[in-house]
Amino acid sequence: MQTISRRQSENIKNIKSVSYSDLKEGIELLKKTATAKFSETVELHANLNIDPKYADQQLRASVTLPHGIGKSLRIAILTDKIDSHKPNLLNADIIGNEDLIEKITKSEIEFDLLITTPDMMPKIAKLGRILGPKGLMPSPKSGTVTSDLNTTLQEFKKGKFEYKADKTGIVHVSFGKSNFNTQQLIENLTAIYKSIEQNRPTGVKGKYFKSVYICNTMGPSIQLDTSTIN
Repeated sequence: MQTISRRQSENIKNIKSVSYSDLKEGIELLKKTATAKFSETVELHANLNIDPKYADQQLRASVTLPHGIGKSLRIAILTDKIDSHKPNLLNADIIGNEDLIEKITKSEIEFDLLITTPDMMPKIAKLGRILGPKGLMPSPKSGTVTSDLNTTLQEFKKGKFEYKADKTGIVHVSFGKSNFNTQQLIENLTAIYKSIEQNRPTGVKGKYFKSVYICNTMGPSIQLDTSTIN
């Protein structure tokens, strides 16, 4: 028989089975239920009215949060012009060409994000079976295929990241840490919501958002009324 800890029991008592129409109230409750002994990641789970098996109902985009997500990304740059780009890419964790491709082929992946240039795409097409399932395959839509490596690198270092809907049409994404203040979390959540809305797939008919929930890593889910986020 599964037992519930005292901490979990207290959190469940704090949650009401309602959809919060006040965004500030929902975020404050989110922070209240962050009772673990570490700074928990706060997450958004948006259930969308899409069927990703159809090309015109797939969602994959990127967004820059005003306050970041409280995590540093290890970013790799793949380019065949290392010498000319290197002075401008000092913030990159890894810079490589054929050597980096070889490491990826061997599943030696030591990065959280891969950025490359359009001319490199034919070379890394074969890496799709390795990078694809991990969500690391560069794509123009997510902003990870670019001719301006320096600008793109700085954007991702400042908090830009990619998100996509899973095969059931749900977007799972973190938007900060429980030690962020209420206003920071509100602004981050609003930025993600607006990004999802602006990247609405062309094949969507009718209502786009089915439901939106937020939670901490170790906490219960809190439902938000989508009208309160705009």
